[in-house]
Amino acid sequence: MPFQPAMRTHALLVFLTPLLPFAFGWDPTWESLDSRPLPKWYDDSKFGIFIHWGVFSVPSWGNFSGEWFWQQWQGSQAPAYDEFVRSTEKPGFAYADYARRFRAELYDPNEWSDLFARSGAQYVVLTGKHHEGYCLWDSKAATPLTWNWNAMDVGPRRDLVGDLSSAIKKTKSVTTGKALRWGIYHSLYEWFNPLFLADQANGFNTSLFRDQKTMPELYDLVNQYEPELIWSDGHEVAPDSYWRATEFLAWYATNSSVAKTAVWNDRWGAGIDCNHGAYYTCMDRYQPGKLVEKKWENALTIDPGSWGFRRNVNGLGYLSTEHIIHQLVETVAFGGNMLLNIGPAADGTIPAVFWDRLLGIGDWLGINGPAIYSTTTWKVAQNQTDEVYYTFKESAKNTVFAIVTRWPEDDVLVLQAP
Repeated sequence: MPFQPAMRTHALLVFLTPLLPFAFGWDPTWESLDSRPLPKWYDDSKFGIFIHWGVFSVPSWGNFSGEWFWQQWQGSQAPAYDEFVRSTEKPGFAYADYARRFRAELYDPNEWSDLFARSGAQYVVLTGKHHEGYCLWDSKAATPLTWNWNAMDVGPRRDLVGDLSSAIKKTKSVTTGKALRWGIYHSLYEWFNPLFLADQANGFNTSLFRDQKTMPELYDLVNQYEPELIWSDGHEVAPDSYWRATEFLAWYATNSSVAKTAVWNDRWGAGIDCNHGAYYTCMDRYQPGKLVEKKWENALTIDPGSWGFRRNVNGLGYLSTEHIIHQLVETVAFGGNMLLNIGPAADGTIPAVFWDRLLGIGDWLGINGPAIYSTTTWKVAQNQTDEVYYTFKESAKNTVFAIVTRWPEDDVLVLQAP
């Protein structure tokens, strides 16, 4: 679906277009898109939930990054993964065979939404498709190439994206009373898709994969589920010109049903991250540790070694609630949002360790939320010595909040900045 610029039917309007970009939308250039003001809802939110879920949730095993199971099995980690598969599956087993066991039989999107509301998160981002290429929605109408590799054809036989989208949009945050916002993660490329591999072999001078797979999926996700946030990934293997990223984003910000409130990250092509986007992610677990001009996001995992759920990690391997809250405080003080990842099991349940951490964060935000939500950075973000962070809220009579993340050993707290 090509980008369709807004209609300009009057000579005077054409003349005024450069002076009034908001009247007609956004051009498919980074210069234009980067000049678009960030929708206020995103900056006010501060805390969101990331969900990595897919066929990789069936083996739910790995030395690191459980969501990369297929790629690691075929790559440098092959011996360890060969041994795991040999010891757990029948001879001749292939990765695609896991899809039949990705059933999501206990998946309750209303229960998920309630948990996220109680956690204090203000937006939710689900992996619509990870690098393995499996789509969590009925994608084959818009993208016939996804036949038998999507959640309606094999596995759950259910629209996992649509069900969670509906649940999230009718749920309000326990801590702020605001409706939760809905977002979708989408991988631009796929490890083993023949069309992608052909384009890559041709130096990306051909565009079979982009035109028949990636772009139809993105337009379909927006048209069907109206996400206010698109979290793109898998960007580093090809230039943004191959992906036609600015063309899609101009349509998303101008002509989609969520154009006014739409936001997106910075992973839209090699070299684009940390340079262009509605906000920056720069790298996983990005934490600049200083005030920066551009809005940014710290995407991190409760399991420090994986985005997808791993069964081979014991309880001591997860971040503590206290550690996560400290990350949230530091992130907000320096002007970012925190996107905290969980990995559901293949049956659709959320493991107890994630419940524990999310409810713990929600308890803290239930008391301290005014110092987090809808705040801005202050002229000083952190004390030079003690772990004290500052946020500012103009709407609360120009209040400066001092958040103490570790009490001084001598019991003397000095607020240096005021």
